Amino acid sequence: MTRNGISRRLAAAALALAAVLGAGGWAAGGERPVTGPPPGTAAWLADTTLGRPLPDPAAARPAEVAAFFEPLPPAARESLAVRHPLVVGNLDGAPVELRYRANARAIAEEREHALARAADPALTPEDHTAARERAERYRTLLDDAAPGGPRRFLAFDPRGRGLVAEVFGDLAGAARTAVVVPGSDIDLRTFDRAGDPLGTPVGMAGALHGATGGRTAVIAWAGYTTPAGLGPDAATETLAGAGAERLTRLLDGLAVSTRPEAPATVFCHSYGSVVCGLARPGPRQASGVVVLGSPGLGVGSAAALDPGVPLWATARNGSDWIGNVPYVRLFGLGHGADPTDPAFGARPLPSTGSHGHTGYFAPGTASLAAFAGIALGR
Repeated sequence: MTRNGISRRLAAAALALAAVLGAGGWAAGGERPVTGPPPGTAAWLADTTLGRPLPDPAAARPAEVAAFFEPLPPAARESLAVRHPLVVGNLDGAPVELRYRANARAIAEEREHALARAADPALTPEDHTAARERAERYRTLLDDAAPGGPRRFLAFDPRGRGLVAEVFGDLAGAARTAVVVPGSDIDLRTFDRAGDPLGTPVGMAGALHGATGGRTAVIAWAGYTTPAGLGPDAATETLAGAGAERLTRLLDGLAVSTRPEAPATVFCHSYGSVVCGLARPGPRQASGVVVLGSPGLGVGSAAALDPGVPLWATARNGSDWIGNVPYVRLFGLGHGADPTDPAFGARPLPSTGSHGHTGYFAPGTASLAAFAGIALGR
């Protein structure tokens, strides 16, 4: 093909990409990613009750955080979590059970703040409604306990649309760990929902945990700002780049707090595939990466990723709309080559029995069976 022919083909693909995304709401975009350390960091750094500096959430590596907490008496740990719940709850490398308690406290405190805003006469009726909705959401996070006890949150950040991560299973004691990285339209409000539950990180993580017979601890990780709708944010990599930094820190923290000989397996759905591709986890961070319903990984082939981390690509089912998005990366739009193309270099996984963009974790599907096997290290 001539150079002009190639240019025309790429231009046509770019126009097709814009058309597909435009049908989903191109005007919706401009999400600002949540970045930096959690709220309350300034007060944390100013705390001198232990007679020595506390680790800087923005700079301390998870291994340094773990080394800080390890010699502290239980009472000192609890005191820090009570005074600084948002910091401790989001501090990768801190003891897992301590983070659970800190996040439960943080969610309860945020609910009280939201209820106060809902009754504040200085605010508008719209503000009151939004505050009541937030308060109710926080209540469900605290009250909708599973049969095994209260829900366990490894992260909670009320900024923006809200970030949250929930754990299924025994994260500290399980032989294997998995992380589910979701795609667009996931936030505090849509983290779990009755409609289309398998399209949420909670539904995906719960299905995977069950499929492994509970032998793998699974994290439903809505820990980055996702695109809202199929607009410019979904077609570009700005949010994915910010999410990749946060995912990298999560994986570094898990390498400290779980079994280092068995790093997490990362399951990346839809736009979450771009996050995982840009994170490029190494063998100390991940034992494998699985992509499903993927628009691309932001790279041209598997060779651009760490060769020490196996990459699996799940076959697209015939009713998954993601197949209508051109696999291009041009003029800042698109996420590169199709990972299910044999030329990409990923290991193939079946998807028999799955339906639609969010059906890959459905019970009885070949994809969920394959995911469980990989999560178990088979």
